[in-house]
Amino acid sequence: FFQILFDQTQRSIKAQLQTFVKEDIRKFKDAKKQFEKVSEEKENALVKNAQVQRNKQHEVEEATNILTATRKCFRHIALDYVLQINVLQSKRRAEILKSMLSFMYAHLAFFHQGYDLFSELEPYMKDLGAQLDQLAVDAAKEKRDMEQKHSTIQQKDYSSDDTKLEYNVDAANGIVMEGYLFKRASNAFKTWNRRWFSIQNNQLVYQKKFKDNPTVVVEDLRLCTVKHCEDIERRFCFEVVSPTKSCMLQADSEKLRQAWIKAVQTSIATAYREKGDESEKQEKKSSPSTGSLESGSETKEKLLKGESALQRVQCIPGNAACCDCGLADPRWASINLGITLCIECSGIHRSLGVHFSKVRSLTLDSWEPELLKLMCELGNDVINRIYEAKLEKVGVKKPQPGSQRQEKEAYIRAKYVDRKFVEKQPASVSLVESGTKVLPQSQEEKRHSGPEKPLLAGEQGAASQKVRSSDSGIQQIADDSREHLASTISANSLYEPEGDKQESSAFCDSKQPSPGLQLYRAAFEKNLPDMAEALAHGAEVNWVNVEENKATPLIQAVRGGSLVTCEFLLQNGANVNIRDMKGRGPLHHATVLGHTGQVCLFLKRGANQHATDEDGKDPLSIAVEAANADIVTLLRLARMNEEMRESEGLYGQPGDEIYQDIFRDFSQMASNNPEKLNRFQPSDSQK
Repeated sequence: FFQILFDQTQRSIKAQLQTFVKEDIRKFKDAKKQFEKVSEEKENALVKNAQVQRNKQHEVEEATNILTATRKCFRHIALDYVLQINVLQSKRRAEILKSMLSFMYAHLAFFHQGYDLFSELEPYMKDLGAQLDQLAVDAAKEKRDMEQKHSTIQQKDYSSDDTKLEYNVDAANGIVMEGYLFKRASNAFKTWNRRWFSIQNNQLVYQKKFKDNPTVVVEDLRLCTVKHCEDIERRFCFEVVSPTKSCMLQADSEKLRQAWIKAVQTSIATAYREKGDESEKQEKKSSPSTGSLESGSETKEKLLKGESALQRVQCIPGNAACCDCGLADPRWASINLGITLCIECSGIHRSLGVHFSKVRSLTLDSWEPELLKLMCELGNDVINRIYEAKLEKVGVKKPQPGSQRQEKEAYIRAKYVDRKFVEKQPASVSLVESGTKVLPQSQEEKRHSGPEKPLLAGEQGAASQKVRSSDSGIQQIADDSREHLASTISANSLYEPEGDKQESSAFCDSKQPSPGLQLYRAAFEKNLPDMAEALAHGAEVNWVNVEENKATPLIQAVRGGSLVTCEFLLQNGANVNIRDMKGRGPLHHATVLGHTGQVCLFLKRGANQHATDEDGKDPLSIAVEAANADIVTLLRLARMNEEMRESEGLYGQPGDEIYQDIFRDFSQMASNNPEKLNRFQPSDSQK
């Protein structure tokens, strides 16, 4: 931003004023020189005319003619000189004011961009402020505790040894005991040196200084023993003996020596016990069992978590280079477009506003699992095929990594704001040609095939429904279980039949659908490239299908069962609380269909769980009737969090942290391990 301000300042002040000085003032100086020259010539002509004698008629006529010509020339040049003076005076006022006005506009743009940037940082700043407040509270509490300890210590009797004598074989950091001991060197002089000893990881180690790497005295405590040493002159000594060497140590007191001896003996016993437990685990792993499968899945999950967002996103085709200029190794992304960007192009995208592009760092920001899967579903190649379809036709050259910022900015605005390079679909193109047409089905075909249309009225009881996405977090159950669930839902009158005409009206109409209808269809079919294309053609993300209960693309995405599709619509501005004719919003539909991952997503995005449908049922009552434990847990937890925040105000942080942790776990399961949410049993549907 500062570089832009500097460039505009150069253009508005330096360039304009240099033009004024070099051209206008130079013309004025030339006119002034001519005026001074002709003035001098006029003065000379007047003097010569005055000096001519009366009797010399020839010289009188010559002097008179010269004076007349000189006067005429003087008048012309004087007029030109006056004109240049007036022009210079007027331009001087206008040019300087114009330069200052441009300079002020440049500052206005600079501070406006700064305001936009800090507006985006405001949530982070508020969070940081809350953390600082908590740090201040913790610091004050710690200070009070230290003052109490200080006063308590001052009242103690220091005649006895105050060294820590406890040891803990189950310590979280793995250190059983640590402290200073004197160690006898193995050299000829047998010198004693004070070192910091510790028992950790079944080893006895010591350090000369805190930053030094620890030196191992005993590799394996199971191979050593410890004993008192009373045959030397020094007090409080004990010896650690291993098969290869022995180490003489001295404590500061008898109590401390006994504590170290007990710590070593206990660590030896613990090492033998842990070794036995490991052997049992190895035997269990060698046999095929459920436990081994669970262990494998956990290992896979850990490997998946270890893979960074940058690595996962850049491995998508085209994502290894910036989507707009081609610079290698992009570290930024537009999460609503699903593309990767270099730092310069990300700054330009940020200036477009979040309604066009939401920029996030691939290395600095945290990434929700559903957002990361969304980035992996799209990519630079997919988006460029849409937004650069007519690039060669219009004859525009794509910027290169070394292109000027102004060139990149003009190209990006034309590409995403004006959409000049998006190919308009001809009227003759049908969805059959693009692979997204859903043909009408006869009643016989409907009985023998899976659904190729959205889940409309009366379709909940179909035992052959198999349209479920692996990323939705829904309960994938057997066909007989589906029948039980369908009968339960039907008994509660959650969906009512609406006829075959309505079922196929939105999907089997004209050859060329509107962008809104294309988005509506693609949302159910989990076709993110088609959804991105529909948005590029100007589709309204909250488009309402009046022929199907005023359902929105987000509701269709819920019916389709894809968590990533819902995330894509929400990132592009979908309203999570828009309801259909029956008063059911996306949260209602996700609850009815048992899509746990989508319920978690909508609650995180501020869905109103208190809204009721035409039957007076809110999502919680629907989940309770369906005996869906996971969704009931999420809804009740969200409701409890709302109540806590209302009662405790701004300082209701502990409940909020627990809420965030649990929802984060559900999001991880819904995105990475949806099978863990498969807890529906056939017997549950009959309750």
